[in-house]
Amino acid sequence: MTQVGEGHETAADGAGPVMTFGAPTVGEILAERYQLEQHVNNDSAGRQVWRGIDVILRRAVAVVLRHPGGDSATEMLQAAVAASRVIHPNLVGVYDAIDEQQRAYVVREWVDGESLRDLIGAEGPLDPARAIAIAHSVADALTAVHATGMVHGNVHPGSTLIADDGRVVLADARADAAGSNETDVRAVGGILYFALTGHWPHAEVGQSGLPDANRDSSGNPAAPRQIRAGVPAYLDDLTMDLLDRRVAAPASDALTAELGRLDAASEDDEYEDVGPLRFVQGGGSGSSEPVRSAPKILLGVGALVVIAIIGLIFGINAINDTSSNADNGQSTTAGGATGQDGTPDVTQTQAPVPKQIKLTADMVRIVDPPPGDRDDASEAKLTVDGNQETAWKLAWYSQPKFGNSKKGMGLLIDLGEARSLSEVQVTTSAPGVVMDLRVGTSDPGDSSNGDKKVLEQFTSLSDAEGGPTKSTGTKHVLSVADPTQKYQYVMVFLSELPRNEDTPGYQVNVNEIELYGY
Repeated sequence: MTQVGEGHETAADGAGPVMTFGAPTVGEILAERYQLEQHVNNDSAGRQVWRGIDVILRRAVAVVLRHPGGDSATEMLQAAVAASRVIHPNLVGVYDAIDEQQRAYVVREWVDGESLRDLIGAEGPLDPARAIAIAHSVADALTAVHATGMVHGNVHPGSTLIADDGRVVLADARADAAGSNETDVRAVGGILYFALTGHWPHAEVGQSGLPDANRDSSGNPAAPRQIRAGVPAYLDDLTMDLLDRRVAAPASDALTAELGRLDAASEDDEYEDVGPLRFVQGGGSGSSEPVRSAPKILLGVGALVVIAIIGLIFGINAINDTSSNADNGQSTTAGGATGQDGTPDVTQTQAPVPKQIKLTADMVRIVDPPPGDRDDASEAKLTVDGNQETAWKLAWYSQPKFGNSKKGMGLLIDLGEARSLSEVQVTTSAPGVVMDLRVGTSDPGDSSNGDKKVLEQFTSLSDAEGGPTKSTGTKHVLSVADPTQKYQYVMVFLSELPRNEDTPGYQVNVNEIELYGY
């Protein structure tokens, strides 16, 4: 699982240089105590994450290494030292922080489980009760952090870990000054939104490689209830209020109390009976009324006044029409468009919801640039047949980057016409595949020379998100940052394969590819 380092992407988060000189190796013992067992991944800040063993206490640990050490590792070490002072069951424990100049490393608790990001990627959006429980644990951890005067600064589905025993823990605090208590609290709203919808609201809680929220023409995120059925109205309101900067954010302890109240209600399916929001300014004692910003209060009052005036006008007209028609011995219905129940017909405009784009065998083909032999072309159709048991089975290679013989292989999709896309979901037989999404203006041709031109002419949409990404589960989501753009030719390109224990080297199967758009 991804243990740490998968939080918000910032300007400082560009992947650092690959560790070459002085790179750690399996079996190496750091500080005469921490033995490296397995390289797990490289995180968003260019650090290596290893699973290790504390040879003194005989317990598993996560070791996060940065190369080099010195000034470049200051932020990481400061954050680790600060986090080590806060002990809480919903925070990952920090055991050690060491700078050896050539490399620096932080030793943390190892959590057997998976991140919320990986959980949603594998299972899809969660039921409301589970989403509430996870958000409650995160808010409780933030309450402990904020009580010390610290800010976590990196609340995100990648830094929210779900242990196999059900414990929810928050990892990878940051020591920079970019965050605040308010941004931490609003990020809990992002956690709720992601858990309920599978989307992360970028503008409201921070840029990420995760798919952005669905938005209306004004750029406002669609509420969870607009995206899926079964989300209680109270939970929907709570989530959207946390994301709305016109609504004053509660203190973390007030949010923890509110989520705890909702968490308890969810056990008896009594969401609708829990009453209005009980946020208190600053989280202290005082009025139990919700804290709302002036613009939202005025907006609500203004709306009520307008509704009252319209109702009065309709009432007067109805009375006058009834009286007039009664005098003429006639009956009529009050003017204006009405619904079947006689009320004014009001059409509500909701944010568009991405739908799966139907793909057929004639729309897909495999791209195998030279020196590829193109002998698996017939398996392209198996990636869009809706059957997870069938697959495009790639050949195995002696090295992860296709034996260093070519840049990779891909599946090219011709949509027939330019379409707006929101995301592409790729299901593979194993995690650890490095892939990205590429687009072009035409298909140069289903031939060896055509495949060569595809690599030359197609551009990567993932460059804006930091480049190709490595899948951490069997389902990997490639998001499209700008859903207003339209594309006809799309390619999922695989550039690195995971080790397959059933073959002599590196290999994977692509079981299914799904496109979602408008």
